[in-house]
Amino acid sequence: MKWIRRIGIVFGAIILIVAIGAGTVYAITGSRLSKKYVVPGEPPLAAATGDQVLIARGEHIATSIAKCADCHGADLGGGIVIDAMPIGHVEATNLTTGKGGVLASYSDATLERAIRHGIGIDGRNLVLMPSADYHNLSDADVEAVIAYIRSRPPVDREHQPSTVGPLLRTLWVAGKMVPIGAATITHDAPHTKVTPVGNNVDAGRYIAVNGCAGCHGATYSGGPIPGTPPDWKPTANLTPTGIGHYSLADFTRILREGRRPDGTVVDTLMPVKATKLMSDDEIESVYKFLKTVPPKAFGLR
Repeated sequence: MKWIRRIGIVFGAIILIVAIGAGTVYAITGSRLSKKYVVPGEPPLAAATGDQVLIARGEHIATSIAKCADCHGADLGGGIVIDAMPIGHVEATNLTTGKGGVLASYSDATLERAIRHGIGIDGRNLVLMPSADYHNLSDADVEAVIAYIRSRPPVDREHQPSTVGPLLRTLWVAGKMVPIGAATITHDAPHTKVTPVGNNVDAGRYIAVNGCAGCHGATYSGGPIPGTPPDWKPTANLTPTGIGHYSLADFTRILREGRRPDGTVVDTLMPVKATKLMSDDEIESVYKFLKTVPPKAFGLR
C-alpha cells in the first residue's frame, strides 16, 4: 500500500538524518579531542624539591582548595569520576609511580602544563581536567602541588581510557559545555606569580577562583553543572542573592560541617571533607570576597 510505503520513506529519512547528525557530531568532537596544543614558552618553575614546608603547602592546596584528591583520590592513585552513558566514562589518572601510574613519565614542566593548561604529555587535551580553574594558581602553589605529588608513595592501580559519550559530545557541539579545559584557556596569558595571603578579599578571590568557580560557575550563581549526570543536584547560588543572609558563623558551619543555617544537610556532592580543612582565615577571606560579588539570579553561572 502507498501509505505503508510513505511511512517507510519517512522513517528511513528520519534514520538517515539522525545518522548524519550523529556522524557530524562525532567528526567534530573527534577532531577536537585529537587536537594537539602548543603552550608558548614560559619561564621554568623552580624545582619541586622535597622540602617539607613546600610539600605541606602542596597537600593543603591539593586537598582543601583545588580538591585534586576528589577525583584522583587521597592516595592520588586515580579512580572513576563519571560512569554514566550516554554521558561517558571518565577515569582520573594515577599520579604516582606505581603500576598504572604516569608520574615517572612527567617532568615538572609537563606536570605544570597538565595542571595549568589541561594538556597531557602527548600534547592532547585532558578530558574533564579543570585546568581552566587551575590556570589561575600561582607559580608558588603549582610548585608546591608538584612537590606534594612527587612525595606520594607509589600506588598500583591501572585505569581504562576515558571516553566521551554521545550526550556529552552533543552538548559540546551545541555549546552547552566544554569537557576539555585546554579549549577554554588563553595559554599565553601571564600567570599569577605570588599567592595572595592574609585575611582579605584578594586572598578570598584567589581561593574562590581556584576552588569554588569550577562547580558554582564564574559568577558564583550556581545551577546544574553542565555535562554531569542527571542525578547530580545543582550547586548553590553563592552571590549575595543566594547567601547574603549568611553570617560568617553560618558560612563557616556549611564549609566545616555541611549544614545550612537551618540545620539541613547539604548534598554529598559538596566537598565538605575538603573545605573543612580550610583555615579560619581562608574561610573568612572567601566570605569577605563573596560579599563583593554582584548579586545574580540562581543558575546564571
